[in-house]
Amino acid sequence: MSSLNDNGDTYSENNSYGSAGGGLTGQFKPFASPYLNFDPGYIPQAQPEFIFLDGGSKQRGRFELAFGQIGGSCMIGAALGGVSGFYNGLKATTLAGQTGKLRRTQLLNHVMKKGSATANTFGSVAVIYSAFGVFLSWARGTDDDLNTITAATATGLLYKSTAGLKRCGMGGAIGLGASVLYALWNNKDRLSDLGHYNPAQR
Repeated sequence: MSSLNDNGDTYSENNSYGSAGGGLTGQFKPFASPYLNFDPGYIPQAQPEFIFLDGGSKQRGRFELAFGQIGGSCMIGAALGGVSGFYNGLKATTLAGQTGKLRRTQLLNHVMKKGSATANTFGSVAVIYSAFGVFLSWARGTDDDLNTITAATATGLLYKSTAGLKRCGMGGAIGLGASVLYALWNNKDRLSDLGHYNPAQR
């Protein structure tokens, strides 16, 4: 029997099935798939979390973040409102002397009512804030801390605009204060570098 190819991968006459054990005798080169034989160096060790277009921004914009912010705000509001409603329900049912199924029903009513109201409040604030943030990011062509502070201040002013001038100002002040604290916390590394700045080293 002649060889199958000229590259050394041969099946000679010694490769027979004539052994007593019925096994394969002789030697041959095993088949290697070209799809499994590759250099691991071609596989990147650190892959990006998201796929971006060439020349695009390496972080998600305001519009993409808005969906997570709104949903997260609703869930946080529902959780806080549920805890508050459960506490208020315990006090109310204890003072009323209610027990059994009646008490459980009243507790569920308090939890659902307070939870839905708080989730609605948090969700509305998040929608207004996200809308201002997306508009400012589109109008200014950049997404920075100034957009965050401006959007939060405008959100506080608009949300309390129907409650009078005093409450409107308080809402804007709360938004301004919260956004400034967030901006400072977000840039704590830069602030720490400024604290260790020595002009004599220039």
